[in-house]
Amino acid sequence: TPKDPLGSCPPKLQKEREKLRHNKACSAFSFLPHSLETEMPPRVLAAATLVKGLSYKHPELSAHLLVAGWDPQNGGQVYVTMGGMLNRQPVSIGGSGSTFIHGYVDSAYKSGMNRDDCREFTKNAIALAMVRDGSSGGIIYLVTITKDGIKEEAVIGDDIPKFYNE
Repeated sequence: TPKDPLGSCPPKLQKEREKLRHNKACSAFSFLPHSLETEMPPRVLAAATLVKGLSYKHPELSAHLLVAGWDPQNGGQVYVTMGGMLNRQPVSIGGSGSTFIHGYVDSAYKSGMNRDDCREFTKNAIALAMVRDGSSGGIIYLVTITKDGIKEEAVIGDDIPKFYNE
C-alpha cells in the first residue's frame, strides 16, 4: 500500500481527516495541515483567514467572499473578505442579485432568529433577488450549518416564494 503523503493522524482526527480528504474546497485551502498542527478540526476563523490570504494575494479577483460555518469555540459564524480584509458579520449578502435586496435584508433580519425563521428569511431574500436579477437563476439552494452538521436543500417551482404578479 502506498504511504500517506501527509503522514499519520491522531485518532480523534481520523473522521475529520476523511471528510476533508473528500472535500475539494477544503483541501484546496489547506485545512488538513492546519488540523494536523492543532490536533483539532479547523475553526471557522482559521478557514476565513486562509480565504482572506487568497483574496489578498489575488486582488485582481475583486471577489466578495463569504465564509460561514460552525465550530465549538464560537458557534455559528459568518465572515466576509474582500481585498484582504476580514470582517465578522451577523448577516451578509453577495452576488449580482444582492443589490436588489439590501432594504429587505436590513428590515427583515433580526438577531436571534431560530432555524425556521432563518430559512424563511433566506428563501424570501433569494426569491426577491431572483425576481429582479436575470442572472440569479430559478432554483434556491439553501445550506444550513449547525453543530449537528450540514443540511443542503433545493427549493424549486411552486415552493419558491412569490411577491409580485409573476
